Amino acid sequence: MFRGKFKHNLDSKGRFSLPSKFREVLRVKYGSETLVVTNYPDCLVAYPWEEWKKIEEKLLKLPWEMPEVREYLRYFLGSAEECQPDRQGRLLLPQSLREEIGLEKEVVLLGMLNHFEIWNPKDLEEKFRQTKQNFTQLMKVINPYLTSVQEQRAGL
Repeated sequence: MFRGKFKHNLDSKGRFSLPSKFREVLRVKYGSETLVVTNYPDCLVAYPWEEWKKIEEKLLKLPWEMPEVREYLRYFLGSAEECQPDRQGRLLLPQSLREEIGLEKEVVLLGMLNHFEIWNPKDLEEKFRQTKQNFTQLMKVINPYLTSVQEQRAGL
């Protein structure tokens, strides 16, 4: 699984080195280093090819006749790019994706279990500040999903 926070510099071509831990997850768990990178409003997201295929299968089941679905898909799928690290483990981020979130010299990678996020460091710092302020409320929302029914009955 992808875990942790890693800061990397972008070279002049828009490449950064994938952390060795992430490359190992890709090789061992997924058997391939192929990623699909696309955008969220605040950051980029990188999915191993196997995880991306699961997302596509779910997206195909959405009600395409709904304008909101098509709007979401245009944004999410329209920027999706298949990316493969080079022999040195560097990943090239297409210029359009770098521009989307204002990446210039540095990126921060955040492991998110089955994928990882790619952030502009300043934006992530602000997001963490906001999250820290709201952490108690977030825990109230998340806790029921983390606690099994049996634990809830026992008051744990």
